[in-house]
Amino acid sequence: MTDAQDTAADTPLRTPGGGPPDDGVAADGGPGPDPIPLLEPREGVPPVVADAEALARVIEAFAAGTGPVAVDAERASGYRYGQRAYLVQLRREGAGTALVDPVGCPDLSALGEALADTEWILHAATQDLPCLRDIGMVPTELFDTELAGRLAGFPRVGLGAMVESVLGYVLEKGHSAVDWSTRPLPEPWLRYAALDVELLVDLRDALEKELDRQGKLAWARQEFDAIASAPPAPPRKDPWRRTSGMHKVRRRRQMAVVRELWTARDRIAQRRDVSPGKVLSDAAIVEAALALPANVQALTALPGFGTRMGRRQLEQWQASVDRARALPEAQLPQPGQAVTGPPPPRAWADKDPVAAARLSAARTAISALAESLNLPQENLITPDTVRRVCWEPPQDPTPETVAEVLAGYGARPWQVEQVTPALVKALRVTQA
Repeated sequence: MTDAQDTAADTPLRTPGGGPPDDGVAADGGPGPDPIPLLEPREGVPPVVADAEALARVIEAFAAGTGPVAVDAERASGYRYGQRAYLVQLRREGAGTALVDPVGCPDLSALGEALADTEWILHAATQDLPCLRDIGMVPTELFDTELAGRLAGFPRVGLGAMVESVLGYVLEKGHSAVDWSTRPLPEPWLRYAALDVELLVDLRDALEKELDRQGKLAWARQEFDAIASAPPAPPRKDPWRRTSGMHKVRRRRQMAVVRELWTARDRIAQRRDVSPGKVLSDAAIVEAALALPANVQALTALPGFGTRMGRRQLEQWQASVDRARALPEAQLPQPGQAVTGPPPPRAWADKDPVAAARLSAARTAISALAESLNLPQENLITPDTVRRVCWEPPQDPTPETVAEVLAGYGARPWQVEQVTPALVKALRVTQA
């Protein structure tokens, strides 16, 4: 039994409200125990694995380990282009902790294969799975401690908050936003990275017991299976439309400027392997789009294009603006993306008042149900699914037809079971 498991065994599971055990009151009526700072990994900080020989030893050790494997990945968001992994942390009983450098070991498919039949424990799995997939690590079975916390009703589900409220330990989180592409990685960063997987197995075990106590363990398993079996997300269409501040851009010519500047910036950022925001800010792109500067002098006067920017850079951005200014009307972007689902809810009252009434009744029912089950509404059923069902409901909203529609939109069996009665009632009320 580890130190953390020993502590968890002696201390009742902390409440989903995030408070200390028994509302912070000890058996003698005094204050409960303070959280314990976790400062060092139990076996110390392991060396970074950065070559084939060291990786082979890690693969052998983890293949021979027992139980689930804790997995985490560190990216360089805000510093580098894309979302590649710059460090992978693993921990398993019998193997200890490993810190693997995907720069020195870019292909970790052999490690992934060695753990193929093992349950992987991740915190916020959907954030790390894309970068892990890129280096050959794809789980077939997983346990997401963040999602487990949501389903169990914890309002704060960050790793640090979960470890503190469930296990009574405090993790140091000061290095979460550093540039993980830095080489060599500083010792304090490596200690932080190792501690991120130090207690994941203990946290998983405690959350599994809590979910089972609440009757939600089968629900969680269905959610985890859905994450593990989900295909990679397709490339986003027209990603330039997500430029921050885009809501200010109304005219199609201005939208063309955003598209040209965004595309040029993305090409430069990818070539230099830096975050696009370090090349040109979203705010600067929007300013140029609104102003439609006619020349470099006019561009230089705009926020984000000051004198600190070189003449060559300014000419490059102005060329993008000029391309947008020269486009014929037929090649200008349309004001909005093609809508594949229901219109925005704010437009329902005008377009279809009956559908608006259905949506209002359904939202009220789902909110009450989620509160009674002590979990977030979006985890009970996605808002998009509710909107689609209410916009085009079955002609005869019976439990069978509503359940079929929900399943068609990807709702898991537990969600269908819980949500169907509430939706049927809401749909029928608005039919009367």
